[in-house]
Amino acid sequence: MYEKQFQPKMAWRMTILLALFMLLNFVDKIVVGLVAVPMMTELKLSPTEFGVIGGSFFWLFAIAGVVGGFIADRARTKGFIALMALSWALLQFPIAYTSSFAAIIACRFLLGIAEGPAWPVAIHALYKWFPDEKRSFPASVLGQAAGVGLILAGLIIPAVTKHWGWRANFELLGAVGLAWLLLWLPLGKEGTLEEAQDELGARRASYGTLLSDRTLLTCFFAHFASYWSLALTLTWMAVYLQKGLGYGPLESGRMFSLFIAVNLVFGLGAAWLSQRLMQKKIPSRTARGVLTAVATLIAAACYASMLLPGLSPLMRVLILGVGSGLSQTIYYTGPAIISEIVPKPQRASILAIDNSVASIAGMIAPVVTGYLVQHVAGPASAGYEFGFAVTGGFLLVASVIAWALLRPASSAERVRGATVAYVR
Repeated sequence: MYEKQFQPKMAWRMTILLALFMLLNFVDKIVVGLVAVPMMTELKLSPTEFGVIGGSFFWLFAIAGVVGGFIADRARTKGFIALMALSWALLQFPIAYTSSFAAIIACRFLLGIAEGPAWPVAIHALYKWFPDEKRSFPASVLGQAAGVGLILAGLIIPAVTKHWGWRANFELLGAVGLAWLLLWLPLGKEGTLEEAQDELGARRASYGTLLSDRTLLTCFFAHFASYWSLALTLTWMAVYLQKGLGYGPLESGRMFSLFIAVNLVFGLGAAWLSQRLMQKKIPSRTARGVLTAVATLIAAACYASMLLPGLSPLMRVLILGVGSGLSQTIYYTGPAIISEIVPKPQRASILAIDNSVASIAGMIAPVVTGYLVQHVAGPASAGYEFGFAVTGGFLLVASVIAWALLRPASSAERVRGATVAYVR
């Protein structure tokens, strides 16, 4: 029944629109990291203070994400996404016109609340257009559109900063956000692929049953470890390129784009492989669970290798790109595993809980790394590289747990046995 209702052209049009939405989301996240050096210089910020600015985005990000997920389970996603996009755009402008440390923190704090539900709601909206076995690759397009945004940011933001100052980037982001909203309002549509299932009588499980499931809890922890690496990258990678590896402002922007390009290739590759395995009827334990564990283990080795002496700056950038790309495999396999297990009426809320638990790492990682940068003895790069090694440790633990406990089919059977009829 799902295949008869699948509309590939419309589904991929919505994928492109939602990918652009996520592109803006991640440029909003990275912009502070890419203007870190001139911002810290002008505002006389210490590394720890800048880490607080980076972390403030995540202070209520998790709670907002959970609330947004429960709303998305009960409301149409088109209007919700439009409201998020409008608030993102409007919150950029005050940062362009203030020199107050507190005001910048307040704007980033509010932006974090507005962006908290973005990923789970976008994935939930996307899944309304694709059947289960075709979901991993479209989800990776959303995630890697963020990577494309980071490549563009690495090229454009340093150039804008050079010619018009770091504040002009926030004006530009506000304008681009409003432009995307003008596209979404006429072109965005609500998916109908799952309406037949709803009409037949959807079922739901207790949240106690869902939140005690080992596969779901493993997804949450693996996502946490991956998000730690993402938050470190968004806040500190651009600074590491300049102050740790010695690249100039424009050259560091190009190297950051190279880092993201490598990230994108490996991230898309892992998602594509997972989807191909699912379409060949390989069990999801292998196609999603084992693949995630292996990719995360390789990522852990890449991050830990930053402690090795003798690596050239270029080699460090390339290795970190590989590690960052593979560490994000759980971003694409995780939502598919969750969708496989969780009843549709509860999918957005569990996706939001997953993303919100993971985002706690985004609140901690920038500050921890800032502390290491400020206090680890040795060359200028030492604190950053110790921070990367800490990330590798998280990823190593996540890979071992994922190998042992990611068993989607068993969890889906367990949850189905505990469901009851659901009436909206």
